Amino acid sequence: MCAEHAGRADRGPSVVTRRALRTTLSACASFFVCLYALDRPVAATYALFAAVSMAALSHIPGTGRQRAAVMAKATPAAWLLLTIGTYLAIRTWSAVVGMLLIGFFLAFVAAAGPRAAGAAPGLQLLYILPCFPPYAPDTLLERLAGATFGLLLLILAETFLLPEKPGPTYRRTAADAADTAARCVAELGVAPYTLSAASAETAKEAGGSLRPFRVDEADRPAGPGLRDRALSHAGLAARTLLARLVNLPPAPPPPGPVPMEQEAEVLTAVGRAVTETADLLDGKADTTEAADALRRVREQAATSAAREAPTTAPRGRRRAAVLEVTDAAVALATAAELAVRGRHARVPEDVDSGRFWYAGKRAPRLWWHRLAGHAGPRSVYFQNAVRISLALAAARTVAGVDSLPHGFWAMLAVLSLTRTTAAQTRATVRVAITGTMLGALVTGLLLALIAGHTTVYAIALPFVMLTAFRVGPVRGVGWAQGLFTLTVAFVFAQLAPVTWQLAEVRILDVIIGSLIGVVFGVLAWPRGAQRELHRAVALLLTTEAETVERATAAVVEGGPGHVPDDRPLQHALTMAESAFAQHQSEPRTTTEDPTTDWQAAMMSGHHVLWGSRRLFVRGGPAVGPANGVRLDHRAAGVATRMRKAAEWAGAGAGEAADPRSGPPVPGGPATDGPPGVSSPRFFAALAWLNSLDVDVDRMTGADHLFGPPRPNGSSGPAGPTGPTGPAGSAGQTGPS
Repeated sequence: MCAEHAGRADRGPSVVTRRALRTTLSACASFFVCLYALDRPVAATYALFAAVSMAALSHIPGTGRQRAAVMAKATPAAWLLLTIGTYLAIRTWSAVVGMLLIGFFLAFVAAAGPRAAGAAPGLQLLYILPCFPPYAPDTLLERLAGATFGLLLLILAETFLLPEKPGPTYRRTAADAADTAARCVAELGVAPYTLSAASAETAKEAGGSLRPFRVDEADRPAGPGLRDRALSHAGLAARTLLARLVNLPPAPPPPGPVPMEQEAEVLTAVGRAVTETADLLDGKADTTEAADALRRVREQAATSAAREAPTTAPRGRRRAAVLEVTDAAVALATAAELAVRGRHARVPEDVDSGRFWYAGKRAPRLWWHRLAGHAGPRSVYFQNAVRISLALAAARTVAGVDSLPHGFWAMLAVLSLTRTTAAQTRATVRVAITGTMLGALVTGLLLALIAGHTTVYAIALPFVMLTAFRVGPVRGVGWAQGLFTLTVAFVFAQLAPVTWQLAEVRILDVIIGSLIGVVFGVLAWPRGAQRELHRAVALLLTTEAETVERATAAVVEGGPGHVPDDRPLQHALTMAESAFAQHQSEPRTTTEDPTTDWQAAMMSGHHVLWGSRRLFVRGGPAVGPANGVRLDHRAAGVATRMRKAAEWAGAGAGEAADPRSGPPVPGGPATDGPPGVSSPRFFAALAWLNSLDVDVDRMTGADHLFGPPRPNGSSGPAGPTGPTGPAGSAGQTGPS
């Protein structure tokens, strides 16, 4: 499934060579020790395939040490799966039911992030392995011992053999971004109270460094645990803060304040807190006094602004922007403390319980929250799990009912060749069958020539295996299938006498498994994430429009503050991000505009979520009839434009639509003149709507939907929340 699409950093020749050496050494060493030194062929089989499954079939991202840590955590799960698979394999019906349920669960845990997704195929193979006859529960202990030995050698090889130099962690990158923000705040505190062009560019680059595609998969805080969620939140808060600082309006000209004393105090407190946060993330300090002081200063400034008489537009915009800078800095400090200290973090009583809902929660509850959020047919993780579990169950049925020789290989073909789109599966299967047939031809010739000379197979196995695991990932699935055919033949030739007909059986199994994969690829969501992405983005934009209207109405009417129920927006954002993440790994279709900037919609979703929550939580008086009309006009324009974009995206869920074919999208600033004087809450809402209008401009560019692509794949200058990446990445705030 999606796990085969590892990051480009994990596919370089040097990385592949290291992994091939580790896999070959651990698999062959465990196999030879169990078979020739201990005379335990069952243990030898499970030792070799345990190492191969977790090293070659799995695509766990990261350095050797990072992969070893994931493998060590997955070892108890491997024991459980081998045990269950051994007992359920006795009868075909129980084996099929087990394959359906366990296959679904193991595929579905990909929703927990790239590390879980990477380990899932290897665990699937360990559950499938007992489907290979003989079905002998009395050999369970030998199977477990062999698998444990193979995994142990693999973990040791990943840890100590040819170690890679780790890259910068996401936590360190977030610390650097916070340090950049602190320098920007210091520059804003002195005349002319704006950032220079060089500083603004540095801030944008620091924010861009936190984008998920700029970070290795193994270091992305995409897991469901508290620390991963908090670190993801810290990255988004840092990007938000940097964008707010870059776009901070200039101080009002004389005779206005230049700047006001309270504003200078606020910026000073922000600078101290952000510097402290950078040190906390970097491990240089563990204090939070400056963050606590910033929270007090923020409350004082917000209270003072609420009591202050209506002010002019320049002053109101500047003050609203400074308060938004303060909010972002407080969010960054809180998220950083949670990321560093986990459940031991001290969360202030006045913290936003909606934004930091995960604080203090235990891992099982957070895992359940992530998986429950994707438990439905609109989730691409759910769709992938249904597709692969049905295909595996069908392959197990065929293997059991027809007594298919080496039926394990048919299920392995389903597992390794099924993709998220029918077109991609068909293309993969064609290449795989071609490679398998060529590999089988070579295998049959070698088996006929070598015959029963076991020593030749033993000597050749490490070289054949090293070639397979070195060439396959680089040259593609055809080479991988062909060389793996030769590898398994050399393995089984040492376990029992074989003839050239073993290659014939291998071809038959791969063809059957491939056809099953194609059938279920066509029947179950054949377009993969493309159609779901259209639906998810349409729902997201529609929900954004509704949220904009509700938040603006609350500001116009006035009243006490309260925490809004924005769970529908959070859920819509999560579904869109997960579909976008899978869509990036799939080939593009001819009906889709390759320049469509889906990421702009994700960015606007975060902006609406955070901005509306700030407006709801901060109560205030009504803004008055004239300014109420201005806000209503701006909100109506933004919401209408969002709904127009949603119509296009929704049409693409069925047939690709031309974004230029519909009516023109209204928008732009209000034409009834700038406001005179009003309350701080009015200017905060106006600034939010103006920035949302910029987001919609990115989505509804003149040339095509969502605007032209920007350098480095970005969707334009970072808005108040900045662009966000795939689901589970450093921007996910929904029920993930």
